[in-house]
Amino acid sequence: MSHEDFPTEDPAVVTCGLPYANGDLHIGHLRTYVGGDIYSRALKRLGQETAFVSGSDMHGTPVAVNAAEEGVTPEEFALRHHERYEETFPKFDVEFDNYGHTHDETNLETTQEIVRTLEEEGYVYEKEIPVAYDPEADQWLPDRFVEGACPYCGEHARGDECDEGCGRHLEPGEIEDPVSTVTGNAAEYRNREHKFFAVSDLQEYLVEFIDRLEGTSNAQNQPREWIEGELQDWCITRDMDWGVDYPGEEDLVLYVWVDAPIEYISSTKQYTERVGSDVFDWEAAWKASGSGAVDGDGAGGSDGAGGPTGGGEIVHIIGRDIIQHHTVFWPAMLRAAGYAEPRAVMASGFITLEGKGFSTSRDRAVWADEYLDEGFRPDLLRYYLATNGGFQQDVDFSWGRFRERVNNELVGTVGNFVYRSLLFAAREFGGSPDVDVSEDVRARIETAIEEFEAGVNEYSVRAVGESAVRLAQFGNEYIQRNEPWKLDDDDPEKARVIRDCVQIAKAVAVLFEPVTPEAAENIWSDLNEDGDVHAAGIDAALDPATQAFDEPTELFEKIPAERVEELNEKLEERVEAATEDDHSGADDDTDGDREDGGAGNASAADLEPIADERIGFEDFQALDIRVGEIVAAEGVEGADKLAKLTVDIGLEERQIVAGIKQLHDLDSLVGETIVVVANLEKAELFGVESNGMLLAAGEQADLLTTHGDAVPGTKIR
Repeated sequence: MSHEDFPTEDPAVVTCGLPYANGDLHIGHLRTYVGGDIYSRALKRLGQETAFVSGSDMHGTPVAVNAAEEGVTPEEFALRHHERYEETFPKFDVEFDNYGHTHDETNLETTQEIVRTLEEEGYVYEKEIPVAYDPEADQWLPDRFVEGACPYCGEHARGDECDEGCGRHLEPGEIEDPVSTVTGNAAEYRNREHKFFAVSDLQEYLVEFIDRLEGTSNAQNQPREWIEGELQDWCITRDMDWGVDYPGEEDLVLYVWVDAPIEYISSTKQYTERVGSDVFDWEAAWKASGSGAVDGDGAGGSDGAGGPTGGGEIVHIIGRDIIQHHTVFWPAMLRAAGYAEPRAVMASGFITLEGKGFSTSRDRAVWADEYLDEGFRPDLLRYYLATNGGFQQDVDFSWGRFRERVNNELVGTVGNFVYRSLLFAAREFGGSPDVDVSEDVRARIETAIEEFEAGVNEYSVRAVGESAVRLAQFGNEYIQRNEPWKLDDDDPEKARVIRDCVQIAKAVAVLFEPVTPEAAENIWSDLNEDGDVHAAGIDAALDPATQAFDEPTELFEKIPAERVEELNEKLEERVEAATEDDHSGADDDTDGDREDGGAGNASAADLEPIADERIGFEDFQALDIRVGEIVAAEGVEGADKLAKLTVDIGLEERQIVAGIKQLHDLDSLVGETIVVVANLEKAELFGVESNGMLLAAGEQADLLTTHGDAVPGTKIR
């Protein structure tokens, strides 16, 4: 790994968080996979040797539970979903170089090999811990097979996470008042030997690692409280039949978060096996120099910057709810086993639907297959997901906003410029005039290339996509300003303007290919260009355009307003029917049911009914609600969901603790205007005093703010 600007001489591996083989895909899931595909295509465009890999996450308790409910084996259940994912991704032009799954032979072997290395290097030890046990069912109760009270905040919790309270990750034996989800009876704790990975021995390494990690700021900042605090060792075994067997143990399997990220390595191996190491060498990408042994403080052999030598440019593209797994446990495991560390982690924000969370049990979602069945092309959604906000920001999807961006930007800007330019060129010159491109236009294309390259090196898929749109916008202004249709045929200025426009159109195809591969292919075909636009390098944007071509085709079509009304009505009818059906007592979201939070898109509960009990105006007046401005924000140590905010409320600054850490990029909150209840009784959460309460909407904590410029301290009436 070089930490130099892309492209580098080292091979790159781009991965996406594994989709959990537990349900259908909706457009919220697609954000990370489309982002990963765009980023890998952009790297290849720059000439970076790149493998884009992922796979289905087949193991864990949710699969076992749901398979039992269906009366099928966990393998049969998970494989069914895996095969559907394999079919769905290419429909959205998400083209993995290899897509495997965690239960295939390659991953089983690689996982056990890495675990053996961890043992040999002294990073695994046994410890007796209390584990929930169901005496009636005569079985141990791992993770989702047990529920009870969170030992930290007292709220109802699952066996592996306080999902309704503080959000803290829970180790086996921590949950209080355990109840078996198998029989519904009270469970009991019995002592049991389990295996632990000594993450704490690698703390010094992790502190250095997080300082040099690249990617989005949420991935760089969120793990610091874990790494720089009292780092806990990690129980890596479970009492289950379904999973990767712990080497040499018949009745223990590895925790799903051991074998899941190892699939990144396994999938890259499979790619090399298919194409040959002369095309892509997985070992050059994944293996660090030396045998993998590190010394007792986790320092080991390193380069001058403190990082391990060897290995390629590994970029993980994930949802932000699985940041800690990719920035704490995973790099520690790689380090101890002699593998290369990630260069970057890009963590996406969540996606909401019309301002509310996805709820699959209430059919409140836009399903991947549904989107295609409605006749929409993948390019449109890829563009929306890539450019509607920064990658780490939350994004809201609505059919109305989708139509607006398609009609204004794809049709009105990109499509309009390319079509009118190539149509005029074909009719007036039979293609591209045989003259040189003007220096000003060449310089503008070079600027667009620089913007594209900057987007790649700043880990911004939005900037990659916008480089082409801004160039097309320049093209529209250029052709409108020069008005070639008003020039005489023998005027050399007419040929020069059209030649410039044709070159801009070609450059748009090259730069826009990662985001809209189908549209880029259509432009390439209309230009009658040789070769494959998908294999073209970034320099092709300046290569002379083919001289002869016919009249072009329209790139995009406008979406009529009535289509939005129709789609919204369908969604409302589905939600209403599912709510009346009430076939499930709990949300069965694909992402909500996995142990790690899935592809990184949070689910939300259904809207709560309006309270019947009314309050008087005097009761409302008793609330002192003020405008505040966030002046500082940081995570609360030991709490996954809690953030400590310093808020200016005009007369003073207040410290407020809120459960928003996993829902917002804390750094970006500084300077934001919020609304707070100022006269709420003080409370203490995780040992931190909270003096007030901020107001937010829904499960995604959409922060309330003001429309105008009300100053801090202004009272809300």
